[in-house]
Amino acid sequence: MRISNGFHLLTVCLGGLVLAGCVMTEKYDAEKARSLNFQRLLAQEEKRTGELDSELKRVTRDAAEHEGRNRELEAQLKAVREQLAGIQEETDALREAAALMEKSRNDVRRSRPSALRPRRVEKAPVAPEAAQPPPPLTAQKDETLMGEKGEVGSPLYHEVKPGETLFRLSRQHGVDVQQIKKWNSLTDDLIEVGQKLIVGHQ
Repeated sequence: MRISNGFHLLTVCLGGLVLAGCVMTEKYDAEKARSLNFQRLLAQEEKRTGELDSELKRVTRDAAEHEGRNRELEAQLKAVREQLAGIQEETDALREAAALMEKSRNDVRRSRPSALRPRRVEKAPVAPEAAQPPPPLTAQKDETLMGEKGEVGSPLYHEVKPGETLFRLSRQHGVDVQQIKKWNSLTDDLIEVGQKLIVGHQ
């Protein structure tokens, strides 16, 4: 009876040892699989880290190139803005000059309306013996072209440019303002851009 109990106890112990060995084997296999999985994940992370490092270097290099391009574009943009500002200033100055010129013309027209109207001149009676035939039209033109200084020859013409005045033309060609007005039959000092004026004779 005692032998039987002892054998049964031995059997139970052996079974426990075998079961414990199986459990330990399963735990070892699980830990081994977990370790292998961790090593595989670690290798993937290291590979991913290397790829990210290469990508970071590329992005940094591209950012430096873009920064250089941005500086060049900013410099070009600044130059264009300065040119536009200069053009805007010139345009504003031309507009102001045109407005002043137009205002001056309007003021002259309002202040001198009678100068634009033909005046009726009454001629005094002339005795028959003192009456003389009017000079021919060609003679009048020749006298007008000769002027006060007696210039003879073909007239020199000047096309009026923006900003030019009779005073400037007289200074430029060395002719009196009144002489230029007489040559061109001008009633006042106003001239227009593109107008061709006689400024001398050859």
